[in-house]
Amino acid sequence: MNFLLEEVDNVKILRLKEQRLDTRIAPDLKAQLLVLIKEKDHKVLIDLSDTKYADSSGLGAILLGLRQAREIGANFAIFGANKRVQSLIEIAQLGNILINYDNEFDAIDNIKAPK
Repeated sequence: MNFLLEEVDNVKILRLKEQRLDTRIAPDLKAQLLVLIKEKDHKVLIDLSDTKYADSSGLGAILLGLRQAREIGANFAIFGANKRVQSLIEIAQLGNILINYDNEFDAIDNIKAPK
């Protein structure tokens, strides 16, 4: 899996540098998320700006990260998902629980805000 890991304002950003988030990439993404989301105060974002296509296994990997974050009280969201990827999220009826911010700045501001 081609990705970059950065930290901006105490928010970990996993920048997925793949055009396809599918069965080839999903296992690696799951493993990376298991490493990233392990402490309560963590804030993790996945940058999907370069991703043009996602399938159910890719969505499943993201949902694993969301579930893991919720279990320990960490913050988790995505940003930059294009219409095709966002459509998959909506078809799966996950639009209310898997937040997709339009850009990195909105994502960082919102994930850092107290809940």
